[in-house]
Amino acid sequence: MNFFELTKLNKNFFGEQTWIFEVFIIIIIAGFLSFILKRYHHKVILKLKKTKIFWDDALFDAAKKPLSVLIWITALAFSANIVKEHTKLIILGAISPLYQIGVLIIICWFLIRFITCFENNIISVKQAKGEEIDQTTVDAIAQLLRISVIIIGFLVALQSFGYSISGVLAFGGIGGIAVGFAARDLLANFFGGMMIYMDRPFNVGDWVRSPDKEIEGTVEKIGWRLTTIRTFDKRPLYVPNSIFNNISVENPSRMSNRRIKETIGIRYDDLSKMEKIISDVKKMLKQHTDIDTTKTLIVNFNEFAPSSLDFFIYTFTKTTDWVRYHEIKQDILLNIINIIESNGAECAFPTSTLHISPGTDISNQEPKR
Repeated sequence: MNFFELTKLNKNFFGEQTWIFEVFIIIIIAGFLSFILKRYHHKVILKLKKTKIFWDDALFDAAKKPLSVLIWITALAFSANIVKEHTKLIILGAISPLYQIGVLIIICWFLIRFITCFENNIISVKQAKGEEIDQTTVDAIAQLLRISVIIIGFLVALQSFGYSISGVLAFGGIGGIAVGFAARDLLANFFGGMMIYMDRPFNVGDWVRSPDKEIEGTVEKIGWRLTTIRTFDKRPLYVPNSIFNNISVENPSRMSNRRIKETIGIRYDDLSKMEKIISDVKKMLKQHTDIDTTKTLIVNFNEFAPSSLDFFIYTFTKTTDWVRYHEIKQDILLNIINIIESNGAECAFPTSTLHISPGTDISNQEPKR
């Protein structure tokens, strides 16, 4: 076979198989676009993060992976259509509906990523500026938006497969009673979560406890079904949200002050020094820099106890921090001891006094056996 015959054969072959080149070119273009996206995406994000707008860098960051997947499935869909036209493969007839569903999934994926990135941007920027932000509300709105995207995407997917959305909604109305009975606890927890988000008795990071249940710890997460609480011994406690509809919840994290309430006893022999001790203790508390003098402050002789004369102190610290509170309380108690001793008195301890009648001789009495 000479050169001219070989050239003619190649032209005939490639003339009949041009669709292979078309598929090859589509794949090359997809690869090039994917390369450009990966190469310049990071540079664009760095520039957008320098702006004061919350959503621009969140938009590009959320679009990176979905856009890359969209490029490749679009290329595969076009390639499959070309192959189907030339090979008549029946199986490739399902490419079109699958491509539509794929695009729908990518759009939902992008929207969910955008909501998450936007949520993170708001929280991080506010925290960097030192501004107060209600993280529980932000989380609730973000979760609601994500659920809405998933529900709408599911309904559109059903419509794409030829199912009537109105029929599905009608079925939901007819079967609502059965679903309600089957998922009664799930719905109760869902609406319990809604009430937490609306009433906001506590937020993520708050210390909560319930006098009705053995619940106490720091709130880590408020979900639509469960609230996660980390107890003080670092164990996770998962509480169904419906529980909070039927119990009292105390939120010590929102206290304005911490209270110091203590009773101190001195000896009966130091009765004459009680008034001066009370006066000095009250003066000390009023001059203490960590005591909130705008709140109730009481120091009074309170009780004739069996072994002591008791007075009590009732006051509030400015701080609500647990560790700092105990440091202040320790300092105050040590100051009270110093005041008692400086007045020549002593703190009482349990004692017993035995009174013997005058004239009773106990020197020669033997103990009874």
